Amino acid sequence: MTESIKTIAIQPSTVADEAAIVADAYRGGMRFLPAGVCLITTSHGGEQGGMIATAVTSVSAEPPTLLVCVNRSASMFGLIQQAGSFCVNVLAKEAVSLVEIFSSSARRAERFQTGNWMTSAAGLPVCAEALVSFECRLAKIVDWHSHGIFLGEVTSVSHPRADAAPLLYMDRRFHHLSDLPA
Repeated sequence: MTESIKTIAIQPSTVADEAAIVADAYRGGMRFLPAGVCLITTSHGGEQGGMIATAVTSVSAEPPTLLVCVNRSASMFGLIQQAGSFCVNVLAKEAVSLVEIFSSSARRAERFQTGNWMTSAAGLPVCAEALVSFECRLAKIVDWHSHGIFLGEVTSVSHPRADAAPLLYMDRRFHHLSDLPA
């Protein structure tokens, strides 16, 4: 038995109204795209920075390249630019407490005081609670409206917790693979 898709027709009065309707529908639809939760870190001039991101993906294997989307208003935008490198830490489900700290600018002072941290040979903070960590050299920044797409060539890969389960984000909540609906 097939179900029909229910669509509500809304007549926007302006192009701006139409754009707002599409933007709201986009945000609502993206809630259902599960994503791995990553902690992006960098260090420059003695300043360490970190942010939580789900807009992370593989670009190519030759050369190994990842992309990370960063809002221009985030402090990490300038810090990654200045450092010229960053680390993508794919978080394990047990690292949810780090998400709370790295998602709150009010808790900035706690960020690298919580959890277990290593420093890579390149001087990047690597989260010991990550499934895998990818150190990247900043290859290019592509401007896209409010965000920059940071392309990073992978220079090193470590597997601190390869035996752990990933932390996922979907429908405005954190999940584990066993939590997701079948």
